[in-house]
Amino acid sequence: MNDALFSQLSTLGASVVLFFGIALLWRRSLHSYVAAFKWQSAILAGLFVIVGYFGNDHELYVVAALLFGLKVLIIPRYLDRLQARIGIEREVAPYVNVATSLIIAGLLVLLAYAVTRPVVQLSTLPTRAGLPLAVGLIFVGLFVIITRKKALTQIVGFLVLENGIALLAVLGTYGIPLIVELGVFLDVLMGFLVMQVIVYQIKTTFDSMDVDRLNQLRG
Repeated sequence: MNDALFSQLSTLGASVVLFFGIALLWRRSLHSYVAAFKWQSAILAGLFVIVGYFGNDHELYVVAALLFGLKVLIIPRYLDRLQARIGIEREVAPYVNVATSLIIAGLLVLLAYAVTRPVVQLSTLPTRAGLPLAVGLIFVGLFVIITRKKALTQIVGFLVLENGIALLAVLGTYGIPLIVELGVFLDVLMGFLVMQVIVYQIKTTFDSMDVDRLNQLRG
């Protein structure tokens, strides 16, 4: 009974996390990008708590608290401030339009199911049904990075990609060591800070947040 309930909750949580990743593709406002990432991270933190409870892994409570503090409270606030300073509000013309992006996202999720099918069939973990959803989120995060022009939306895509990796880790290993997740958090924070510096540099040099302007660097 516990395993069945755990399986249902983990699959539901992974589905909601993936939903907020796909939600990025039909939104244009940068504020809505940040809001979707914020809610996604909150659900992911809750999923860590669920896995920690059913897996009797109390370290995951600490990881969930760190994830909530960093990705729900700190990073979204900094992204909103960065957006206000730069003055960019919308992703006006992405490389791939909204309708096509949603279709491709659906195909990427199907691809994730195909890729993970052998693993799911061999696994006995209660969380195995969520593995394709985690891989699908990784694919969607990569897709956001590739198809969006604004540097800020690409940063959000990177953060969503990392959420997908964290989701895959917690579902695929039935809980991950605290020291490993702390290392991941530090990597994310460092990558976020580096990206923020790059955003300021792009804005200062080109007076635009469109990465297409980087083509001017070609000699």
